[in-house]
Formats: sequence, structure tokens, C-alpha cells
Amino acid sequence: MATFELYRRSTIGTCLTETLDELVSSGAVSPELAIEVLVQFDKSMTEALESQVKSKVNIKGHLHTYRFCDNVWTFILTDATFKSEEISETLSKVKIVACDSKLLLPPQP
Repeated sequence: MATFELYRRSTIGTCLTETLDELVSSGAVSPELAIEVLVQFDKSMTEALESQVKSKVNIKGHLHTYRFCDNVWTFILTDATFKSEEISETLSKVKIVACDSKLLLPPQP
């Protein structure tokens, strides 16, 4: 299963990476094992978001910047309002990164 590594830049991904770096530096974990843990983290995040997240949200805001590079869309919104069934939240600035999930599928013969 192919995965995206972008979840490593999330708060939990950053904490995991920092912890693994400390463990490798202290000799408690080999660099190879640390890489295996990160690859498993990528797979687990992809599977969890695919199978467990059912919420939908509407986003309104001002598009400040957008870019499309290497099949990855990046949007920077200002004064963005996120609305779901339960809550509405407005943020002064937000960055959204979107990847095509079809890229994770094996190539068709």
C-alpha cells in the first residue's frame, strides 16, 4: 500500500519524529526501526482517515494563495469559517494540503 508522508508534518507526526530522533540518538532504537515506525505511521493515518472519519465540513474564506505541484494542491485561506453539523469555527489563516487518493491505488494493467 502506497502512502503519503504529509501526515508526518501534523502535530502528532512531528512529535513522533522528534521522539524517534531522540531514541536513535541515544542508541535505544536503530535508524532502520525508526524508518519502519514512520512508514507504519503513514499507513495507519491513511487507513484511519479512510475508514473512521465520516464527518463533513463546509469551508468559506478568502483564497490568499493556491498552488498545484506534483499532484498536490495547497490552498492558503484567510478568514476561513469551518462549519459542521455541531460547530462553526473561524480562523484568521489556514493552510489546506490535498492529495489525489487515486495515486495510492496500484497501477491498472
